[in-house]
Amino acid sequence: MKTLEHYMNDPSVVHMQMPLREVKAIRLMIHDEEKDMTPEELREHYQKFKQRMQDEHGLKFVASAR
Repeated sequence: MKTLEHYMNDPSVVHMQMPLREVKAIRLMIHDEEKDMTPEELREHYQKFKQRMQDEHGLKFVASAR
């Protein structure tokens, strides 16, 4: 498994200033983690993430009215 440090040294981001470099490296890391997931796996992944954020930070997510 690649670490954030690996992505920070990726040729596509080394030329960027630090704040943008970190954001781009994190986005590359997330993309690599999720690219082979099925839609069902992605849904479960984000459900777990949502639950963890609610538990750890007391966040409340609500569905938007359509």
